[in-house]
Amino acid sequence: MPRKANPALMRPYKVSAELAAVIGPGPLPRGQVMKKIWEYIKANGLQDTVNKRNINADAKLLLVFGGKKQVNMFEMAKLLSAHLTA
Repeated sequence: MPRKANPALMRPYKVSAELAAVIGPGPLPRGQVMKKIWEYIKANGLQDTVNKRNINADAKLLLVFGGKKQVNMFEMAKLLSAHLTA
């Protein structure tokens, strides 16, 4: 029997203007937000070449990351949650 998706994970969130400039307008589920942010990071070559867990921010991501020039994957998830509202 296939597993059903957890409805809490599919709940759409409103995205801030800063985040919408990177991934597009919302509302989007958290999983889609992460997918789109990773698409943006890979399309623009923002992953650190030495340590792939680190993300180097461009001008748009600086606003999302609170002015930090480099964050790791886990910190990025925490910083993104500040830009999502129910």
